[in-house]
Amino acid sequence: MRLQDTVSLITGAGAGIGRASALLFASEGSKVVVVDVVADAANDTVAEINGNGGSAIAVMADVSNDGDASRMITAAESEFGRLDVVFNNAGIMDAEDADAIGTSDEVWNRTMDVNLKGVFLGCKYGMPALRRAGGGSVINTASFVAHVGAATPQLAYTASKGGVLALTRELAVVHGRENIRVNALCPGPLRTEMLMSYLDTEEKRQRRLVHVPMARFGEAAEMAKAALFLASDDSSYMTGASLNVDGGLTAAYVTPE
Repeated sequence: MRLQDTVSLITGAGAGIGRASALLFASEGSKVVVVDVVADAANDTVAEINGNGGSAIAVMADVSNDGDASRMITAAESEFGRLDVVFNNAGIMDAEDADAIGTSDEVWNRTMDVNLKGVFLGCKYGMPALRRAGGGSVINTASFVAHVGAATPQLAYTASKGGVLALTRELAVVHGRENIRVNALCPGPLRTEMLMSYLDTEEKRQRRLVHVPMARFGEAAEMAKAALFLASDDSSYMTGASLNVDGGLTAAYVTPE
């Protein structure tokens, strides 16, 4: 098992990439701290892990809240005695996110609070725990839009994910000699509830897919496998990297018909 005898904390683990990763990490031997702002969603993920013979606990937390972020790390160490992997995955995509003219201050601030500040706080409180464990892996969910502009305007989301990528690189440099690796996972467009609710018409979905050489949306389970690679020793010489799992989107200039 690739994560045997480790403890992993995953935010946004009640659905989407987070849930798929929690289930996969547990199947690979990790004890999992399932963090989500929706208690029922976190509990459902935990129930499935424990029902399959794994070990997990649920922590309800708003990752943009300093006290909640501290508490989730404390819960991990209190329950399992250590923390080896911090997967800062929680994020939002507001339906009112638009261009610079159409995006309100409220949407901008809320998106930055969850998507960027949430990653910062996960690292702020997670890094000392990883130090106490003798090292570990931090995975921050960015996006393909950290590298290229989005076809459908979503300025706050795009800017927040660019910030995640910059934060990841700097923390990788700062903590590189402490046996702590920090990498970013950059998914392409996925068939998750969050994106499908944003791309709420077939026209919007096709507008996104025309840029994807593989001509389909990715699946949460595919992102979970990439996260497992970054969490495990398989990526032991990777830090400060951006792992694009995007169906070739960021490689494409013009996609053939």
